[in-house]
Amino acid sequence: MPVVLLYPVWKWHWTREEVDNRLKMIMHSIHKTCVDTAERFNTPGNYVNGANIGGFLKVADAMMDQGVV
Repeated sequence: MPVVLLYPVWKWHWTREEVDNRLKMIMHSIHKTCVDTAERFNTPGNYVNGANIGGFLKVADAMMDQGVV
């Protein structure tokens, strides 16, 4: 399925502070996903399990949303 961009990506101009803030939010979200998912699947503190399971669930949910599975 093709990706349709509704905005011209090349026209985004972010300051260094905006890039740093966005990156910080993304990293915080990834960390929270790892911690929460590890706890949900009874391996609290195991970042590897949290990251792997969290990533798998994200892909699986997207596939279900698209009707692939």
